[in-house]
Amino acid sequence: MDGAANITAAALLQQILVGLSRTTILFIVSSGLSLVLGVLRIPNVAHGSLYMIGAFLTYSVATLAGGGTVGFIVALTVAPLGVALISFVVERGLFCHLYEREHLMLLLFTFSIMLVFGDLVKLIWGSDYRSLTAPLFLQGSFSIQGFPFPRYNLFLLLVGPLVAAGLWFLTNKTKIGKIARAAAVDREMVGAMGINVSWVFAAVFVIGCYLAGLGGALVAPTQNITQGMDHTIIIEAFLIVIIGGLGNIWGALLGALIFGLTDAIGILIWPQFAIVFPYAAVVVVLLFRPKGLLKSTW
Repeated sequence: MDGAANITAAALLQQILVGLSRTTILFIVSSGLSLVLGVLRIPNVAHGSLYMIGAFLTYSVATLAGGGTVGFIVALTVAPLGVALISFVVERGLFCHLYEREHLMLLLFTFSIMLVFGDLVKLIWGSDYRSLTAPLFLQGSFSIQGFPFPRYNLFLLLVGPLVAAGLWFLTNKTKIGKIARAAAVDREMVGAMGINVSWVFAAVFVIGCYLAGLGGALVAPTQNITQGMDHTIIIEAFLIVIIGGLGNIWGALLGALIFGLTDAIGILIWPQFAIVFPYAAVVVVLLFRPKGLLKSTW
């Protein structure tokens, strides 16, 4: 950890901004998982696969649309909607028949769905990785006291608060959000009031999966798009949801901040063991707050 003594304020600021931009992706994916957990009580292991499909769809749509700025914007719009459509078919065809089953059965079922999605991705896109270039206006970087900071990361920093605000509006100010919150507390009472709880669950599931697809679309220009990218994100997303509080969307935001910032600062302080820092933070949180930082809906 000798490098810690040579850290400058500018370098620390740069890494914090990098950590916050990664937090955006983690929050978007984790909030979708947390929404499904909180309302439907489904530990959806296949959530990471939908994130991966979102990334591959973004690549394909952007390529078909001719690339560039227009291709990226079209892909960023279409790919998450494609993931939402897939999730709607899966929910209406399979999940809606299983809501009353035990959590372990649901966990195993979503694990099998994850394997199916993995094989479908391999069948459609093959085993080779794909890469997507950010649109021209988001390429390059600007200087923060001599340190470069990518423009695309700034774009992610702007998207994160917009998604958080949209989720707040959805859950607190819309009819479907209020019904979903009520169903999370007492689904039997909601059903007794004449509301079709099954379709409420379908809407929540689709919204949660849309967020997974959006996370995959946003991450596509920042890394190689390849099979296996779903494994890492689902582990991180579940840890974030657990430390934030099961089913608590704002807990997911707090957990994503902890995970993203500790990872970024770990790279600055001790690069060889940077991967340990976020997991160590998870251990510390759970030692003092076993039920998560914020109130769990479970």
